[in-house]
Amino acid sequence: MDKLIVTVTCDSTMSYPSNPGNPTPKGPDAVIGDYVRAVNAGAAICHLHGPSSVDAVIQPDGTKLSNLDIPGWRQLRDGIRNRVDTVIQYGIANGRFAQRKCLMEEQRPDMISTCFNAHDECFDYESGHDPVELYAIHSRDELREYCELTARLGIKIEVEAFHYGGVWNAMRMRDKGLLQSPIWVTFFLGWRGGCWTPPTTQAMVYMAQHCPEGFTWNTSVMDPAEHWKVLATAITLGGHVRVGMEDNPFVTPGQYARSNAELVEKVVRISRDLGREVASPDEARNILQIG
Repeated sequence: MDKLIVTVTCDSTMSYPSNPGNPTPKGPDAVIGDYVRAVNAGAAICHLHGPSSVDAVIQPDGTKLSNLDIPGWRQLRDGIRNRVDTVIQYGIANGRFAQRKCLMEEQRPDMISTCFNAHDECFDYESGHDPVELYAIHSRDELREYCELTARLGIKIEVEAFHYGGVWNAMRMRDKGLLQSPIWVTFFLGWRGGCWTPPTTQAMVYMAQHCPEGFTWNTSVMDPAEHWKVLATAITLGGHVRVGMEDNPFVTPGQYARSNAELVEKVVRISRDLGREVASPDEARNILQIG
């Protein structure tokens, strides 16, 4: 069994806007510092959400997506890399495709998240707040272009699979010679919207058992009550895990973490208690065959 790769995602206000520990409202220096502390606590991959805004209404093309402040992403990436060694994974897979292509061409992250199913998300995790709705179709033509561009630039795709159709699309790209093993796929469990998959150990085990040869799987759980239970099971089964204040800001249900590093420390402790050591950034690069 490979060492555990921990991904951390620190900078998001859409999931839990009342979270007092969220560094994002405090500015980029606070976000950079939180990522640095999380890496020092054991995270190998930093999943970044650079500055962005969301369409106020559905656009004429039927989409409702994020618009990216491209220079702000460079500031965030460089601020982290100047202080720690880490794998940089660009997130916001709901960003407009043209802008994400620009990010890849200009900034060359190690990895980029790519949604391999339709985007239908409803960020509605706190009562009393208007939900953030996101919509788009990520066609197989778009996925082909993602695969071709990342191959040319030497960027590793993170396949985002909110349901098993995302894995099928990745298999399709692999079978056409467009996506090379090992394929890194993240199962998104409990993320609300039309692509929802239950945040349960049963759902995760089903997806893991049907994961094809040549795929390495990771787990993100958007449900505070089930989050740590599902991640602990993923660790025992040989999968990898994602933590951070986008997915779950609670160190225990109802108790906010003081920082993202505290969430990383907890999952590292769980993994070591279960007898599985945690991967360094260099070890993660080796497992993922990056660079």
